[in-house]
Amino acid sequence: MNTLVAQEGLKIDWANMPTYNTIMAVAVGAALVGLVMLGRQLLTSPQEVETDGWALTFGILGGILTATGLHMTLTWPLAAGGFPFDNIIFGETSLGFGVLLLGAALYLWKRGATALAASKPVEKLARVAQPITVFVGGLGLSLLAIAVAGIKYQLFAAPPQEPISGEFADYPLVEAIFMSGLIGIVGLGALAFAVLVNRLRSTGTAGVWARITGWLWTVSGVLFLLFGAMNFFTHIGLIVNTM
Repeated sequence: MNTLVAQEGLKIDWANMPTYNTIMAVAVGAALVGLVMLGRQLLTSPQEVETDGWALTFGILGGILTATGLHMTLTWPLAAGGFPFDNIIFGETSLGFGVLLLGAALYLWKRGATALAASKPVEKLARVAQPITVFVGGLGLSLLAIAVAGIKYQLFAAPPQEPISGEFADYPLVEAIFMSGLIGIVGLGALAFAVLVNRLRSTGTAGVWARITGWLWTVSGVLFLLFGAMNFFTHIGLIVNTM
């Protein structure tokens, strides 16, 4: 990959190499921040949670990630010509996260108000979410594996034709460390969330795990949101410069 992206005068056949991890990154960032906001409300003032609003939010974001992730996962290789690992890194993980968000949206829409009306709403929600923590933890481990692969194989390096990110084309480890670190933080947050839910279910208290999960997903969510928004400019520039 590094030889490919370093070529001067690089031309890419964009008709056979669709890319939309821009909207995926924005949706992932918004969803992570949203989950932290909802979690804070549930732990501090559950009576103020508006379940319909959160169901709508997670339904929209989950729909984006499920649709784009599913297409990227089932179209192999989507990134024809040089980056087939994008299907695994962005497609499969976005699909898993998107389906989780759709499931959360459906539950909040149909059963959210009833769960919050229970005597111990947080424990009730933890009991409901506990079975899926196995999958959430598995996704967390998968993200950590992607982070290790990103550094080992120096993935994510932008070509010199891409604005801003392309300034580091000669230093592939820079973007590899940034993106791998960002993905790894999300993975650690997923593992912390799995521990948090199981702790709430068994003891009724969050302990330090709520803060750990909240900080990990807030930091990574904001960075994903900003990075995805920036990429709407950088990717347009890359397309213009390589058509």
